[in-house]
Amino acid sequence: MSEPILFNVDEVALSADRCIKCNVCNTVCPVLPVTDLFPGPKYCGPQAQRFRSGHPVETWVDYCSGCGACSRACPSGVRVAELNARARARMFEQRGIPLKNRLLSRSETLGRMGSKAAPLANFGLNFGPGRVVVERILGVPREAPLPSFSQGSFRRRFRRIPQPERPNLRVGYFCGCTTNYYEPRVGEAAVRVLTRAGIGVELPEQHCCGLPFISNGDFKGARKLAEANLKALLPVIRSGKRVVATSTSCSLTLKHEYREVLGLYGPEWEELAAGVYDAFELLRELAWQGELELDATLTQRVLYHGPCQLRSHGFGFPAADLLGTLGGIELAESGVECCGSAGTYGFKGDKREIAFRVGQPLAARAREHRAEVVACDSETCRWHIQQLTGLPARHPIELLDEAWSQAERTGD
Repeated sequence: MSEPILFNVDEVALSADRCIKCNVCNTVCPVLPVTDLFPGPKYCGPQAQRFRSGHPVETWVDYCSGCGACSRACPSGVRVAELNARARARMFEQRGIPLKNRLLSRSETLGRMGSKAAPLANFGLNFGPGRVVVERILGVPREAPLPSFSQGSFRRRFRRIPQPERPNLRVGYFCGCTTNYYEPRVGEAAVRVLTRAGIGVELPEQHCCGLPFISNGDFKGARKLAEANLKALLPVIRSGKRVVATSTSCSLTLKHEYREVLGLYGPEWEELAAGVYDAFELLRELAWQGELELDATLTQRVLYHGPCQLRSHGFGFPAADLLGTLGGIELAESGVECCGSAGTYGFKGDKREIAFRVGQPLAARAREHRAEVVACDSETCRWHIQQLTGLPARHPIELLDEAWSQAERTGD
């Protein structure tokens, strides 16, 4: 008897036929109300998808920010945002990927180069004429909030962070490009928090998750990174460890975008997706099981913004759940779908104004709460929010680390 032939059914492509034209996706889209350049997720996604075979893809598909609100809201299960991401990639295949997209995609390469010459690179990025050059070459407006390069990577600093002698469990930490080259303090805070929770942390070999490549239409480059990460991370998962990330965009890419957007299906990709956790997802699970107590105080007015990628995980807001248990904290959730940044979207000259318009409800919410700090799990969102609100924007793991460290110092 011959073995059955297995077919990979592309559910994303087929989902377009489930569109009932209810316009729910249009009602939740943060981009549609603020610009006439984008006709909306329904028309851009499932409706246009039916007519794209053999025809050029419309350029307005690039004004979709990829926030995923449409896919989350669709009552028929149409993968609207995923269809739009694929259409964008086809458009750039047909027209060629612009230089600015190619450069903005390479966050790992830029980070590695910049961190080696951090003082000089940071001076150039903060120097007026330097920003003019960046604007002309990368298409990044001179007023956009570019992060500073770290002098030395997080991977180098990781070796000096103490680990628990007898950990209750061990995890592999996917730090991502931003933590490694721009914000090592986030990684240091994450390791300290996980260590206090009795978790041993390893730093496996890893590469850029590939989301910047996906967002900028370079699926070929994204698939190469996906294959490299699968090869590096699958042995960690098969050894019984979970892969933990502090960037919700990185973790969503590993869990969802590789399969749903890049079309990388198969048992190994399912295994990778099942083994990836957000750091707060894991910490909340331990708290629910009675294995973690957060006996600490943080006397601050905090506005928590759950970024788009976190919402697409579908597990709620675990960081807000845990921060809310801290003594003294005055915590409120933003209730806003998108801050406007959407990865590299808000860093492009033709979309900068759109990003600011999208972010205005968040700025208003921060004023309403009289927030002292905004907490957000996504790096590009934090940079955008800080400029948008004028408030410090921090990763919630930093706030938890600060509260725990203060409790240890005072002996509470």
